[in-house]
Amino acid sequence: MKKVEAVIRPSSLQRIKTELSSLGIHGITVLEAGGYARQRGHKELYKGKEYDAELIPKLMIMLVTKDDMVGKIVEKISEVCYSGEIGDGKIFISPIEDVYRIRTKENGEQAL
Repeated sequence: MKKVEAVIRPSSLQRIKTELSSLGIHGITVLEAGGYARQRGHKELYKGKEYDAELIPKLMIMLVTKDDMVGKIVEKISEVCYSGEIGDGKIFISPIEDVYRIRTKENGEQAL
């Protein structure tokens, strides 16, 4: 099993949910995040004054899946989030040793 974490623009979330659902992925976790990389923040206007906002609003989506689904998931997320501009996001893949579903006490792939 693998954990897929993707840092994305908030505007991409609805389409990602739709595309992942078409692959049979029906559960994801979404966290609000803020960060910067090459774009180094941005300018914002508040009460007529401009200031530097160092952290750009992002979302992090997380899901755990079977190994054979990772390529399809990465492809869908990349397709939805690609604009060719700085700030499109990043995808991280990590191995997962085990998963436990608390309600049913299932573990492993049955718990997904």
